[in-house]
Amino acid sequence: MLQSKQSEAFLAVAETGSFELAAIQLNITASAVTLRLQTLEKQLGHVLILRERPCRVTPMGQALLKHLQHIRLMENNLLQNFQGKTQNSVFYKLKIATNADSLATWLLASLQKSVLQKNILLDLKIDDQTQTHHLLEAGLVNACISTEQTAMQGCIARTLGKMTYRMVASKAFYQQYFKAGISREILTTTPAVVFNEKDQLQHQILIQHFGLTDSMFPYHHVPSSTAFVEAILLGFGYGMLPDFQIEKRIENGELIEIMPFAKTDIMLYWHHWKQQSPQLEALTQHLIQHTKDLFQVG
Repeated sequence: MLQSKQSEAFLAVAETGSFELAAIQLNITASAVTLRLQTLEKQLGHVLILRERPCRVTPMGQALLKHLQHIRLMENNLLQNFQGKTQNSVFYKLKIATNADSLATWLLASLQKSVLQKNILLDLKIDDQTQTHHLLEAGLVNACISTEQTAMQGCIARTLGKMTYRMVASKAFYQQYFKAGISREILTTTPAVVFNEKDQLQHQILIQHFGLTDSMFPYHHVPSSTAFVEAILLGFGYGMLPDFQIEKRIENGELIEIMPFAKTDIMLYWHHWKQQSPQLEALTQHLIQHTKDLFQVG
């Protein structure tokens, strides 16, 4: 069985990246941290931390780290259920994983009522909508917004609605690159704007309709939803944007939908553990009600 002091020492080093910072966090000496970690590694028969600057967690250490973080989150949820708040605080911290586009458009407005009424502090984790449920599975968040329809064991998945994406470009960019039409040949020399490596939506469109992989056309990486829109408006390239951000800009001519066939609807779901705190339950109810009107879900 894992000893709590040894586990605490491992967690502190893994999360701070330093034996000295871990010692300060635990209010013990750095040598005591080292001894506890060495004892744990000897017990498990694996090196868990690479002694570098900063310290790095080994693959076996990652497995233990996820387990301990999951246990810690479950303990925090249990305390919140019993006490109604975290220790020594009037606020309730909730960790939520979301895709960047939802955060940039509708999410905060949907959470406003519960956050203000229930003294909730948000700890938001950003990841691609196809990956956020892995953070829930690992116990790193209390809930997530995901494209995954099926709930994991011990969780509940509820439909939020769909976000519609369109391939667009600025008027000036369209006149410069696409005035004569859009073809595979033209796209190989035309810059696109891509959110990050995990964002496959645009790549899938170009592979399906033009046979272009991401190594066959130039593109900018802009990993910010607001800056992504700005980059396209400024004519850096073309890209996929949600209607929430561009509907009026298409209507007034700022942006042109360059590939109507690329229109894509992305269904979003709200996942959370079946056992949840009253604060997360209230937030869930407000979120579902708000998005029901926002996405016109029946």
